[in-house]
Amino acid sequence: MSSSKGSVLVVGAGPGIGRSVARRFAAAGHPVGVIARSPSTIDALLGDLPDTAAGARADVADDSALRSAVAGLVDRLGVPELVVYNAGVIRTDTVGDLDVRTLLDTYAVNVAGAVVTAATLLPRMRAQRGGRFLLTAGMPHPLPELTSLSLGKAGLRTLAELLDSGHLDHGVRCATVTVCGPVAPNTRYDPDLIAETYEQMHRRSDTEWVTDVRFGDPADAAG
Repeated sequence: MSSSKGSVLVVGAGPGIGRSVARRFAAAGHPVGVIARSPSTIDALLGDLPDTAAGARADVADDSALRSAVAGLVDRLGVPELVVYNAGVIRTDTVGDLDVRTLLDTYAVNVAGAVVTAATLLPRMRAQRGGRFLLTAGMPHPLPELTSLSLGKAGLRTLAELLDSGHLDHGVRCATVTVCGPVAPNTRYDPDLIAETYEQMHRRSDTEWVTDVRFGDPADAAG
């Protein structure tokens, strides 16, 4: 598919940040691809986007399904110039009540899916014209009652640093967008406002690049 602007792929596209990011870039003329676990979520997203948009179903914790969904959207829309990994599991847990199986299941979504997405796409982005790979993070400070989420978001920030250092010489820059408070419409953390940060990072030059940018006040994470 040809377009004057490169495609944008949102992995873990839900009704909050994912939807707002997809709409923002579609409105700017980018072909947008979305990946979500639920067909109804995909249908709702595509109903909000131009006909140039495309969707694919995958559980990001399923390695082969995620790779297949990504490959299908690349075939339809081309290698993306921007990838946004937005999948996450938010649950209340502590070190004392968090069993190994649950921790691994949450980490598979919060971090491992991002690793698979990067491994699938970054070599192709490098071979093309570079691009931006952004990961939605949170938990600027770890909280005991959100142990699995705190571990996952810290892992994403480390992943962004690893990816950025490994690919910056090839025109691909990677970063986390750390959202410091609860996302909700008509608040300071309205997803439409947060989506502006992704657009700013997409345009940000290499000389001004940072591997983590924060939206909001870190003190809000405790609330």
